[in-house]
Amino acid sequence: MTHDLVTALRPLLTAEASAEAYATGAEPGDLEQAVWLRLLERLDAEGPPLDPQQWLRRAVRSEARRTRRTSRLERPYGVEPAEDGDRGPEQLALAAARGRALRAAVRRLPGRCPRLMEALLSPEDLTYREIAGELGISQGSLGPERSRCLGCLRRLLTPEVAAR
Repeated sequence: MTHDLVTALRPLLTAEASAEAYATGAEPGDLEQAVWLRLLERLDAEGPPLDPQQWLRRAVRSEARRTRRTSRLERPYGVEPAEDGDRGPEQLALAAARGRALRAAVRRLPGRCPRLMEALLSPEDLTYREIAGELGISQGSLGPERSRCLGCLRRLLTPEVAAR
């Protein structure tokens, strides 16, 4: 991605993401990061769009629709899931295998996602401030970065889950 393209599109993306974020219930920064990622993927696969501003507007609206669909499908627990203290050896072995598979997938993530996800999965239950200090990034960027990493992890695990 060229510096000129980023510089030219940043104000428009900020405005479009801010306008769409309220209706989706998402953070504007999350929408911005998703669109930047889409642009990077497009540049790698097809090159720059012919009309970058129009492409950006469509990409923001598409990400906003995807976010709305996702939020409609997600349901909170009515109550916290109870810890089943009477788990037998089979359940413990299966839980350990799931944990190993998750950690293996986390290690395959791009960029600084593995370190961020390991910090979030830490049994020490670190705060965002502690994680930000450990990773050397701002505390405000942890949420959008976490969302991007979880999206990558979801895409990475989808074929593995579907195969079973």
